[in-house]
Amino acid sequence: MTTNDESRQDALDAGGRRLDQIRLTGITAMGYHGVFEHERREGQTFVADVVVHLDTRRAAARDDLAHTLNYGELAEQVAAVLSGEPVDLIETVAERIAATVLASGIVQAVDVAVHKPNAPIQVPFGDVVVAIHRDRSKLPAAEPYLPRPVAEPVSRPVPTATATFPVTPAPGGPVVAAATPAAGPWSDAVAPAPGALSVDGPDAPSTELAPLAPEQAVVQGEVVADVLDQVPGGPVPVVLALGANLGPAQETLRQAVTDLAGTPGIEVQEVSPLARTAAVGGPEQSDYLNAVVLATTTLAARELLHATQAIEQAHGRERQEHWGPRTLDIDIVLYGSVLAVTDDLELPHPRAHERAFVLQPWAQLDPHAVLPGLGGGPVGALAATAPDREGVRWLALDWLTAPISALGNETGAVPAGGPGPEALDT
Repeated sequence: MTTNDESRQDALDAGGRRLDQIRLTGITAMGYHGVFEHERREGQTFVADVVVHLDTRRAAARDDLAHTLNYGELAEQVAAVLSGEPVDLIETVAERIAATVLASGIVQAVDVAVHKPNAPIQVPFGDVVVAIHRDRSKLPAAEPYLPRPVAEPVSRPVPTATATFPVTPAPGGPVVAAATPAAGPWSDAVAPAPGALSVDGPDAPSTELAPLAPEQAVVQGEVVADVLDQVPGGPVPVVLALGANLGPAQETLRQAVTDLAGTPGIEVQEVSPLARTAAVGGPEQSDYLNAVVLATTTLAARELLHATQAIEQAHGRERQEHWGPRTLDIDIVLYGSVLAVTDDLELPHPRAHERAFVLQPWAQLDPHAVLPGLGGGPVGALAATAPDREGVRWLALDWLTAPISALGNETGAVPAGGPGPEALDT
C-alpha cells in the first residue's frame, strides 16, 4: 500500500521556511462508509496516512510534550473518524481528519490520505486513495472529531445511509446538535478532546445511544475555549510593547499608558524610558517612539488582547498596510508562563527575541528578566545581540510627565534612514 508521500506538499511558516513534519502512516480501522447498502451494513477496512506540519523546535528545546502534537492521541482520533459516523464519500472522511488535526493551534498544515483498499470496484485494482492538503488559508470542509458520550449498551441498529449533522449556531450562540442514533457529534466550534475514543465494528462493544424521545432530540452543548480564554486564578504578570510614529506620538503613548491603567483587570506596575528607534522592515517611514509596560492582569490572555486592540482603535489605529506606520501599536510580549500558538495570538511574541526596541526598554526595567520560549533567554543578553540594536537611542526617563523638546516635531519621528516599522504584529 502506498502512502501519501507522492501528494505531500512542503508547508512553509510565515517567514517562508519549511515547517517540520510528524507522519503517521497506516492507521487502520473498520468503517461503514460508502454509497451502497452492503457497505453500510457489513463495513470494510479503511486506512489513513497523516502528515502534520508544525514547528517542533520549542518542544525539542524544552523536551516537553505540551509544545508539540501528541501523536498517540492523534492516532486514536484518526481511527475514531475512520470507524465513526458513516458517510457516503471518503472525501468527507479525509476532510474530517484534516479538521481534527488543524483543531490543534500549533499545527499549520496537514496532508491526509484515506485508503479504501476493498472498494466495490468490478475490475482488478490495488487501492483507492483520496489525498488532500489543508492549512490555515484553505480550511477543511468539515468539523473536527468530538468523542461522543458513553451510554449504557443497547442492541446495535443497522447503520443507515442518512446521517444528521449539527446545526451551525448563530454567532455567539450555543452549539446545537441534532441527535442521531448511529453517529458521534461533530462541531466546528469544539476542538477534539483527548481520550474516551470509541471504535465501532461488528465485534466491538456497542456504545450507541438509545433512540431519544422527540422532546430530547435536541442537545445543547457549551462551546469549549482554548487556553487563551481561561481566566487566571490570580494576577498574571504581563509585558506590553507600545509604539507609535504618526501624529503626536509621545502624547499618544502617554495616554495609552493611562488607558491601560484605567482598564479593569489591568494594573500597570512600571513604565520604561522612552526610546526613539529606526524602523525595521516594511515600507519606508519615520522613526518610532517606543516604550515597554510591565503590568499584572486578571484578564484572560484573549481578553487582554481585545482590551489592547480597543485602546489602539480609540487612538485611530488603522490596519491598512502590513507593517505600515501607525498611530499606536500595543503588543502582548509575555503573558505569565503561557506558551501558545493560535490564529489570533502567539505567546510569547514570536519576534520579541530579535527586537531591540522591545528588549532594551524591558531590560532597563528588569535587568534579570528572561524571555521564555523559542529563541528566548536573558533579555539583557538578547538586547545586546538583536539585529536592530544600532537603531535604538534613548530620549528620556520622565517622558510621562514632561514633553521631549529634543524631538523637534509633534510626532517625535524623523525621516527614517532605513525602511519599515518595528511593530511586532504581523
